Amino acid sequence: MGLGLNRFVRVRFFSGFNFTGRSLTFTRGVAVPNLGVFGFNNIISSFQLRNVVFPGQVTLILFSGLNFTGNFRIFRGSQNIRDLRAFNFNNVTSSFILVGFRLTASQIRSIQNTGKMPSDITML
Repeated sequence: MGLGLNRFVRVRFFSGFNFTGRSLTFTRGVAVPNLGVFGFNNIISSFQLRNVVFPGQVTLILFSGLNFTGNFRIFRGSQNIRDLRAFNFNNVTSSFILVGFRLTASQIRSIQNTGKMPSDITML
């Protein structure tokens, strides 16, 4: 799958719009079932997403529920999202998955149903 590519991905979350406020950065592929552990539950309003080597090879899935449950939004490819209100997802993210490859909708549903992550993903 994306073995080894997860070391090139980065995401920086912000509590405010336009990359302002408190921030939280992850520098490799991870699965975080509870953003509350980092003091970031339900406060993400903007983010910067990158794959520093292969810009198109990054997938970020934001979930409204803990443990990758609830509604979700998928972001693929390096991009800056200044305002999550445009996606009806402001201040609702409780968990997320970040990988250095393209996750399909069926793979995301499988993660939600089984809790099993793709290879090379660190669960925090």
